[in-house]
Amino acid sequence: MTYLHSMQTETDGIRAVLPAKWRSLDGIVGVHWDAEGHAGASGYYLSPDPRIMFFFNDVSGHIQVADRRGEVEHGERGLARAIYVPAGVPMWTRFTRRHRFSHLDLHLHHDRLMRYVAPVIGTSAARAALKKPMELHDPGPLTSLANLVVDELSTHVRHPAFAENLIGSIVTGLLDLRGDDANCTASGGRLTQAQLNRLSAFFANCGGRRLSVAEMADVVGLSESWFGTVFRQTTGKTPLQWQLSRRIDLASKLLTETTLSIAAISAQLGFTDQAHMTKVFRGVTGDTPAAWRRKPHSD
Repeated sequence: MTYLHSMQTETDGIRAVLPAKWRSLDGIVGVHWDAEGHAGASGYYLSPDPRIMFFFNDVSGHIQVADRRGEVEHGERGLARAIYVPAGVPMWTRFTRRHRFSHLDLHLHHDRLMRYVAPVIGTSAARAALKKPMELHDPGPLTSLANLVVDELSTHVRHPAFAENLIGSIVTGLLDLRGDDANCTASGGRLTQAQLNRLSAFFANCGGRRLSVAEMADVVGLSESWFGTVFRQTTGKTPLQWQLSRRIDLASKLLTETTLSIAAISAQLGFTDQAHMTKVFRGVTGDTPAAWRRKPHSD
């Protein structure tokens, strides 16, 4: 299959430090980059085709990633070592400090990807799997496969089928191929009421502390990347926004029903300090915590 990938890329402060290695295969283009970004460097990436990014050194502590413009500034999540990005899904990145990194890009034609996945789980489930983003912070044995692919990008000694089979193993090891039952949600990509209830109960049992997206995803039995997508579709909020709203509700209750100081409530609910909680509380309720506590509240 003759395939030429295309991708919209906008970068600022990121540069290649070595010439790229690349190879065109059957419905696949593989590219290996060594690059560096300075503190504050940024990138925007959008491809009409599915793609896999595999990093050979840790990047989560140096590069932030987001699925929407502007959210990357909030630093909600670090870039994972292995990422599957579905066709048409944009990605924004921002460097928190100077960092040199090495990574493999695999651009895949949709039909080629289906040939890897459909025989494993069926055509319908394969189409659904290709729409789900995936992130792994610990790729485990996939690292060895990715290193072998990089060798094949420059040597061209073995038949192309060898590299294509390696890539197929990476695909089936990275994508969520557990089928519809494992990621069962209501209304075609939304959390069920039962899943929302479990999240609310878990959050309350944790005393209002800030939960990671991974913890929230685990509560409802979804992968972290897929959870973020369906959570926004269900609630209209990011997990962080949802938690902030719940924490302010808890703060309101503690202010009216206990004699805890505002500083103590701020610490209990995981705010940076009293000033931080005051700013967020006023933004949500229109009152400072002190003013809220002085107001009469009906039982």
